[in-house]
Amino acid sequence: MKNLTNAVSGLIAMTMFWSCGKSADSTESSEMSEEPVTEEVVMTAPNTLTEEEQNAGWKLLFDGATTNGWRNFKSDSIGAAWQVQDGTLYLDTSEKDGWQVKHGGDIITDEIYENYELSLQWKIDTGANSGIIYHVQEGDEYNYVWQTGPEMQILDDDRHPDGKIDKHRVGDLYDLIEGTNKVINPPGEWNTVRIVSNQGKIEHWLNGVKIVSADMNSPEWTALVAGSKFAQMPGFGKYTKGHIALQDHGNPVWFRNIKIRVL
Repeated sequence: MKNLTNAVSGLIAMTMFWSCGKSADSTESSEMSEEPVTEEVVMTAPNTLTEEEQNAGWKLLFDGATTNGWRNFKSDSIGAAWQVQDGTLYLDTSEKDGWQVKHGGDIITDEIYENYELSLQWKIDTGANSGIIYHVQEGDEYNYVWQTGPEMQILDDDRHPDGKIDKHRVGDLYDLIEGTNKVINPPGEWNTVRIVSNQGKIEHWLNGVKIVSADMNSPEWTALVAGSKFAQMPGFGKYTKGHIALQDHGNPVWFRNIKIRVL
């Protein structure tokens, strides 16, 4: 009788185990079907291209040793506050005039790009703010990179005041579209970004997850700009090619693995 009782108990336990396992698998499948678009973030040696990347047409925008290929907006040189530190492009904010960094300023690529995939890594200090701005123009009528170029926000959401504002948080298409399904690494840790711009269609990816998409040729885009802080800037969001900019917002920020592939 004792053996029969043990056998029945074991059978019940096994049935409960398989039942629970099946339920968990079903839940996981259901959740996976609703997951956002993701991709694997492949890590390689900093500021290098794999053979596969080279064959695919990727090009480094930062060699890890110099600031070659970058300059200040509407300038032929780059401010001394933009330094190379341990294989990173770093904004040294130790000297300031008010909130502005002495010898800093926004920097842009020497080249103009259209229809491309941009990939890079960034990290920030606690409470910091910065950004990646693209399609930047340098006409005489423009004094700042953000008067023409949309921005992928870089921010410490938890400690910077902009973290309390919709569409101003990390990864957002600044003041236009709030990112969704974000995976964010905290200050002091690297975050991986991919920005795709192709025929006016743009995507923001953060740590392997697509968080923003937009079509700059659509009526929806026109409405977004008209309802934003850029509404009175006639050049904003009108261009689908231009320079790529890294923002000096007065806070320490580091960049590395900056690379681009023309589509």
